[in-house]
Amino acid sequence: MMILSWSAASARVRRLSLSLLSLSRLPLSDGDAGCCRRFLSPPPPPPPSSSDPYSYYLRGVANAANTASGRFSASRSFSSVASVDESTAYSGIETALDSVVKIFTVSSSPNYLLPWQNKPPRDTWGSGFVIPGRRIVTNAHVVADHTFVLVRKHGSPNKYRAHVLSVGHECDLAILRVDSEEFWAGMRFLELGDIPFLQEAIAVVGYPQGGDNISITKGVVSRVEPTQYAHGATQLMAIQIDAAINPGNSGGPALMGDKVVGVAFQNLTGSENIGYIIPVPVIKHFISGVEESGEYTGFCSLGLSCQPTENSQLRNHFGMLPEMTGVLVNKINPLSEAYRILKKDDIILAFDGVPVANDGTIPFRNRERITFDHLASMKKPNETALIRVLRDGEVKEFSIALRPLQQLVPVHQFDKLPSYYIFAGLIFVPLTQPYLHEYGEDWYNTSPRRLCERSLRELPKNAGEELVILSQVLMDDINAGYERLAELQVRKVNGIEIENLRHLYRLVEHCTSESVRFDLDDERVIVFNYHTAKIATSTILKRHRIPSVASTDLIDEQNSQEDLACPV
Repeated sequence: MMILSWSAASARVRRLSLSLLSLSRLPLSDGDAGCCRRFLSPPPPPPPSSSDPYSYYLRGVANAANTASGRFSASRSFSSVASVDESTAYSGIETALDSVVKIFTVSSSPNYLLPWQNKPPRDTWGSGFVIPGRRIVTNAHVVADHTFVLVRKHGSPNKYRAHVLSVGHECDLAILRVDSEEFWAGMRFLELGDIPFLQEAIAVVGYPQGGDNISITKGVVSRVEPTQYAHGATQLMAIQIDAAINPGNSGGPALMGDKVVGVAFQNLTGSENIGYIIPVPVIKHFISGVEESGEYTGFCSLGLSCQPTENSQLRNHFGMLPEMTGVLVNKINPLSEAYRILKKDDIILAFDGVPVANDGTIPFRNRERITFDHLASMKKPNETALIRVLRDGEVKEFSIALRPLQQLVPVHQFDKLPSYYIFAGLIFVPLTQPYLHEYGEDWYNTSPRRLCERSLRELPKNAGEELVILSQVLMDDINAGYERLAELQVRKVNGIEIENLRHLYRLVEHCTSESVRFDLDDERVIVFNYHTAKIATSTILKRHRIPSVASTDLIDEQNSQEDLACPV
C-alpha cells in the first residue's frame, strides 16, 4: 500500500463521491433513492499489476529529457491533439453497434449481520462489448453477486444466457461467455487501443438510463491519473472524461476511431459531465492474467506506506544530497517480499531506474506526472522490480518480487458467502469492511470505533490471519448476561490465541475439556459448560430457523480433513 501526503485512516474514511454506473430496477437495500449504487471510499489500497510493459512510462521519462520519439513525442502539442478531425475519432461507431451489448443481471448480496441469509434479489443492467475470442468485457459491479445473467445485442429482441468466466473486483472488470451460436451471428469484435492524450475526442457507447436502446455520447479526455475505484476500493490508473455517462453505461466501451481506449465505470456524484473510464493497460493486465493462468491474478504491490520528503529539513535529516529525490518508507506489510529487504526510514530513490520525486511522482508523457506506485501495478505476480534506496547515507539497490497482497480486514467480499460460526447463541464472524458497511453509509462514524480503527490501520502479521469478532448474541438462558460483550474481538479459546475463524471453529468443535473459555477485548471472559452449550446450540438454531451451525466453507474443510484422517 502506497500512501502519499495523507494518513491511512483519513484516506480510507474520507468519502469519495463516486457512483458506479450499473442501473438497478429496484430500490437498493441501503436506501439510496437514486439509481446508482454508491460506495464509501476505503484507503488507497495496494498498487495494481499489469502485464503491459513500462514502454509508455519510460518514453514519458525520455520525453522529459528531449530524447523520445513516436506517439509520446513532446513535439505533439495539446492544440494539435485537440484539432484532430472528430469524424476520425468517431469513425468506429458503426462497428460498435454490432459489438456493444446490454447486460441484464439478477443479483443477491449477502447479509453480513445474519450471514446465513441473503438479501432480496434485485435486477440491474449495464453494458458490455465483444472482444476477440467470443468474449464479452463488462464491469465487475455489473455482475457482482450474480445469480443469473442475460445479454441482448443491438437491434435484437432476444436475450441470451451468459456465464461469468472471470471477475476482477479490484479493477472492476469481468469477462462473460455466451454459448448460443445464434447470438454470435453478425457480431463484430472490438480491438484495444492505447491511452489517449488530453483533449482527444472519444465516444462512449452503452445503455444508460432514460431509454432501452443503445446510446452514444461524445466528449474529450480531461485527465489521466491514478484514481480510487469505487467498486474495488483500489487506486488504479483511470481516465477522466467530460462525456455524459450515466447509470447503465457501466461496462460500455469508450472509443477513439475503431479502437477501445477505455471502459466506462463510474462518475463523480454532485458534478456535471465528470466520468471515468478504465484505461487499456489495466484492461490488458486483467485479460492477459486470465489468459495465462485461467483465472484473475490480481494487482501487485510493494506493500509500502510512504511519506513525501518535500520538507528540506526532513531530507537533510536522512542524508539526502541536493540532487536526490524520493519518498520515506513508514511501514512495510509483513506479508510482502519487501518486508525482508527494505527497512523503515529507507528512502525510495528510483523504481526500475525511473527517479521518484519528493512528492512520490514520476514523469508521464507531456509534462504529466503520475504516482510511482503505478509502476508496481504494471508488474505480473512474482515479477521483480529494481528498487534503489538511500539507507544510512548509502545508496543501495535491491531486486524485490511483487505479488498481490491481502489486507487483514478485506475491503470487499463479492461473489462469496460470509463465513460464520454459532456456539451457544454466540455468532462469530471475521471482521470485514462489508460487515461494517451494514451499519450504514456513514459506517466509519456509526460502526464500533475500535473495529473501525482496526479495519483501517492494522496490517496482517501472518498469512491467513483474520480478526474474529463476536458479532451478536442470540439470547438464551445459557448466554444471559453475555449480550453486552457483542462487537468485541475474540483473542483466545481455552488459552490458545486464535489465528482466524477456521482456527476458532476447530478449537471449539474439538474441545475435550469440561468447559470452554473465550477471552475477548478489554480482558472480558465468556465461559460455558461445553456439553450444555452444545445442546443449547441446537435449540437456538431451531428457534431462529438457522439451517447450520457454521458456514459451508468451515464445514466442508472439516469434512475434508476428517476424510483424510480416516481413509477407507
